[in-house]
Amino acid sequence: MPLYEHVMIARQDLSTAQAEGLVEHFSTVLSDNGGSVVDSEYWGVKTMAYKINKNRKGHYAFLRTDAPSAAVQEMERLARLHDDVMRVLTIKVDAHEEGPSVQMQKRDERPDRRDRGDRGDRR
Repeated sequence: MPLYEHVMIARQDLSTAQAEGLVEHFSTVLSDNGGSVVDSEYWGVKTMAYKINKNRKGHYAFLRTDAPSAAVQEMERLARLHDDVMRVLTIKVDAHEEGPSVQMQKRDERPDRRDRGDRGDRR
């Protein structure tokens, strides 16, 4: 089955338990339609770059799934209809990365940036 990564943003006025309950709800939608959730992470409340539905902040959640496209389409359809979910981004990936996502890693655990050798010597 294809592999997907999903990021959901829920309204800021939800409690943490309610936001994690949304993740569980959409995980069961995927599993009921023949998919499975490989990993899920709750990233917490974060400030957004711009307002969405008059909200400056939102609860962010991340899912790694192994599901058929019909299950993903059903989950996205239900997320669009849900009042508490503001945005959902779904990306099809070739393979899931091991360990926590970059958002959950500490700054000193992240790999160093690559050398920008194409810029030449700037003075």
